[in-house]
Amino acid sequence: MRFRPLRRGRTVALAGLLAVVSSPAVGQAAWAHDATSDVYAEVTPAASATAGGGPAADVTAVLDLEYDLLMKSAWLRAEAYEATGRADQLTQLDEHEREVDGYVTDRFVVTYDGEPCAPTLGAADVVERGERPYASLTYTFVCDGEPEGVHEVSSALFPDAESFVHSTETIVRYELDEEEGSAVLTAGSPTLITGENRLLKQVGEFFVLGGEHLLFGLDHVLFLLALLIGARRLRDVVWTATAFTVAHSVTFLLAALGVVSVPAIVVEPVIAASIAVVAAVDLYLIWRGSGDELTAWDHWRLPVVFVFGLVHGVGFAGALGIDAAWSWTLLWSLLSFNVGIEAVQLGIIAVVFPLLVLLRVRAPRSAAWVLGTATAGIVAVALYWVVERLTAA
Repeated sequence: MRFRPLRRGRTVALAGLLAVVSSPAVGQAAWAHDATSDVYAEVTPAASATAGGGPAADVTAVLDLEYDLLMKSAWLRAEAYEATGRADQLTQLDEHEREVDGYVTDRFVVTYDGEPCAPTLGAADVVERGERPYASLTYTFVCDGEPEGVHEVSSALFPDAESFVHSTETIVRYELDEEEGSAVLTAGSPTLITGENRLLKQVGEFFVLGGEHLLFGLDHVLFLLALLIGARRLRDVVWTATAFTVAHSVTFLLAALGVVSVPAIVVEPVIAASIAVVAAVDLYLIWRGSGDELTAWDHWRLPVVFVFGLVHGVGFAGALGIDAAWSWTLLWSLLSFNVGIEAVQLGIIAVVFPLLVLLRVRAPRSAAWVLGTATAGIVAVALYWVVERLTAA
């Protein structure tokens, strides 16, 4: 199983979202995703253990961490964390192996039957995840203890106290002690213990992860708001939300399972363009003052939303970053992540749509100005993202 980075922007309070979406700083944060980071770990029995040449408890852990954040967190000079190009970054990793190793092993710990396992850094590489360089570090943990013991994996990498990032999560895929699964380690729940009833906890962790991705992914929130602004009746909301849900659920599952593969440099600009298109139609209808009369958009809304939903589904899968062969464990992770997305989506609809209806009924003239201004802001931010993402590619 491989993970790609979960990208999220800064938290924006829904109550004030319509007032701030036109701010360039908000748009930049949503695409740059520099507010937080995720660490990816694959923990399996060491090769010596599986071959019978070493203690059965020995573990191999492959850790992927954002290169520049790792070098900053290890308190290295600018020449280290500003290095560009794989060759230069590998050189910096080699020169600063002691500092990097010390930083990681102080914060990523494996124990066996309560006793710490001794880590040894075996290899360091630089890989790309979502067009960002990640340091990929391979560790062997030598563990002492009797067979049939229990492993614990703990992560405190990139803590809030470092101030470079916040709310870091370590997404772990593991095969230990005849158990296979996934886990999301956070500051509030930093430890995975084998032998626990992990399935329910795993479902809950990925449910929260899915909800966070939609809520903190400002591009998806703006797309949903654009859909709500353009919906005048409850029936429109139901059908539009259903079309979007079905479409993104299909491509999310297919992309996460590796059946569909579209590079982020294509998906991300198209997602931004989808926001701009839907919001621009909203703005035109508000300017025209169409009211409740049917327009051509009413006939094309569902097909357009369905197509854009397919693209957003690929984006959701890229954010979760799972690329693995089929397994029931993987399926539960994917489904719970998707249900988390849907729960937050329904929550936003339940809060925002009644407020829109109330505004239109009680103050129709003010509604036109407020919604027109907010929609213009959404269009501006979306177009900014389109240009930024195309030039970044």
